[in-house]
Amino acid sequence: MTADLHTLELLEVSALLTSGEVSPVELLEAQLERIAELEPDLGAYALLLPERARQQARRVEQELARGQRRGPLHGVPLGIKDIFDIAGFRTQAGMPVRAEHVAETSATVVTRLEEAGAVLLGKQHLTEGVYAEYVPPFRAPRNPWDPRRCAGRSSSGSAVAVAAGLGFGSLGSDTAGSIRMPAANNGVTGLKPTWGRVSRHGTVELAATLDHIGPIARSAADAAALLQVVAGPDPRDPTASQEPVPGYLDGDTGSLAGVRVGLDEEWISTDVDSETVAATRGAADALVSLGAEVVPVRFPDPSELIVDLTGVCSVQTAVAHADTYPARREEYGSALAELLDAGYRFSAMDYQRLLLRRAEYRGRLEALMATADLLLVPALAHAGMTVERMARFDEEVFWSIMRFTAPFTMSGHPTLTVPGGFTADGTPVGVQLTGRLFGEQELLRAGRAFQTVTDWHRRRPDLGWRAAG
Repeated sequence: MTADLHTLELLEVSALLTSGEVSPVELLEAQLERIAELEPDLGAYALLLPERARQQARRVEQELARGQRRGPLHGVPLGIKDIFDIAGFRTQAGMPVRAEHVAETSATVVTRLEEAGAVLLGKQHLTEGVYAEYVPPFRAPRNPWDPRRCAGRSSSGSAVAVAAGLGFGSLGSDTAGSIRMPAANNGVTGLKPTWGRVSRHGTVELAATLDHIGPIARSAADAAALLQVVAGPDPRDPTASQEPVPGYLDGDTGSLAGVRVGLDEEWISTDVDSETVAATRGAADALVSLGAEVVPVRFPDPSELIVDLTGVCSVQTAVAHADTYPARREEYGSALAELLDAGYRFSAMDYQRLLLRRAEYRGRLEALMATADLLLVPALAHAGMTVERMARFDEEVFWSIMRFTAPFTMSGHPTLTVPGGFTADGTPVGVQLTGRLFGEQELLRAGRAFQTVTDWHRRRPDLGWRAAG
């Protein structure tokens, strides 16, 4: 039975653990065997913690034998992006400058996962400093559907691991699309919660007011289970919201009657590839079949805001790296160094203009959300971008990635990226639902309902390309 466990969703394997059909130790060993087999080809993990995970699995097995169950994550093997501190282990964040950094305490989200009984397999690869490029000695994870296709940026190792069955979920981060792009490219589900919904304590910072912590999983239900554990106030992070945490797995998924889904036909189809447009319209049809009403909306032009995001990010990143940059500039890759240099060049007056435009845009988007409960847009403008094309990061690539991600980063609104189909050559296509601020419960309910009438999220890569070398 353990041979096929890696194909299951988190909540499915959780049910097997609860019933006793599978033991936590058996499940973990099956995962470690699969990682040993596939990791050389995929490169998802920056740090594996097998002995620590075995200790956790044995402890969980004893608890379950006594009838103690902490919740749906109890005994489930998970990974985390290598930006979250685990006490006593390195947090490198893809950065040579952090090669010797060993955490003294664990990040709040790590503590909460382990208190919920999760078994942590290890930490997953990302781009340097949560930004744009992979630098030696760190490697770029490979897309399990097709290694010629980009696996995404930043939270790429997390999405690759989930897609390939090297863990039943992960925690990532999103500053400008770093959960959404990898989720879309790897055919998995990714949630960028409202800014402040999840504590950032013990997390490597890119840009403080843009960084969102959220789950990458195989389904919206799995993402809901993960968010349930990590969301909420944290005295160690005063910016974590005091908003109450509702039940993210609550609510009827058999009907979306009364839910208004805003769709801007012009925005979702201009300079967007035809297969992505078809997937987005297909998602609208699926939501209508559940009783939702699609209402036409006019999305406020985000062009200036998208450019502004880079400016805001550069200044905030310069603050985050003040202890090591420019003092240790030679240890930084070119892309991150350029971002930091740009941050140092900004005047206070220019930065204030960015903040004012950001606040104004958030207000316009809030006004739009008064007319619709959710918004439906693509995750990316073009599906299946190749590794080669991504390496030539030009203006066209920038707009393809940022067009549907940056506006919701700058506004702080929660978004759920779900698989919406495949291109003719088998590349996953992601679509994105956006909710109101702190509206994750309704957003996840809609995503869960969508996945009761579609099966895109149940497709798994066959990894046949490995045989070809």
